[in-house]
Amino acid sequence: MGKVTGFMEFERVDETYEAPVKRLHHYKEFVAALTDDEAKVQGARCMDCGIPFCNSGCPVNNIIPDFNDLVFHDDWKNALDVLQSTNNFPEFTGRICPAPCEAACTLGINSDAVGIKSIEHAIIDKGWENGWVKPQPSKTKTGKKVAVVGGGPAGMATAQQLARVGHDVTVFEKNDRVGGLLRYGIPDFKMEKWLIDRRVEQMQAEGVKFETGVFV
Repeated sequence: MGKVTGFMEFERVDETYEAPVKRLHHYKEFVAALTDDEAKVQGARCMDCGIPFCNSGCPVNNIIPDFNDLVFHDDWKNALDVLQSTNNFPEFTGRICPAPCEAACTLGINSDAVGIKSIEHAIIDKGWENGWVKPQPSKTKTGKKVAVVGGGPAGMATAQQLARVGHDVTVFEKNDRVGGLLRYGIPDFKMEKWLIDRRVEQMQAEGVKFETGVFV
């Protein structure tokens, strides 16, 4: 790691929240992501432990020490590439995941765990802001068709992966819009729905077709 002693020098800093008196007047997200400098310091707390249990604690096996180190070195573009290599939708998980990776963090044995979720949130938001998150259509087609039943986050991720290797993918969703519980089970103050729509547009650019209002 770039800052081997960082976990002894820096305290955990969590994301901040909009003041209650202000968020009473709207139903939108009220969590403020870490600044670049804050994320860099938090990345420095990753302690180069012998066995990074955070990797196995993460349900999608994010390569957490690597992107923490890249953020510490101010290499946001490569940090995004590492994050996206295992996670199709970091802007979803960076907001609503309960962060079992942090519960598994070695530093959490006797101190505050590394703020992995807040770093992930900062990486993907910076990626979108800088135009680094782009459609990745396949350069070749396999000629095979795949139907994905259900347009929730699992179905969306499946469809995206299949489309990127060249299959013609159609997602069938019984509701009028895709997203599943992301859209219909999570309130806007946790995750605004334009985030889903933005991903749908990216997936359509990659060749995924969505058929809504279809009960299979």
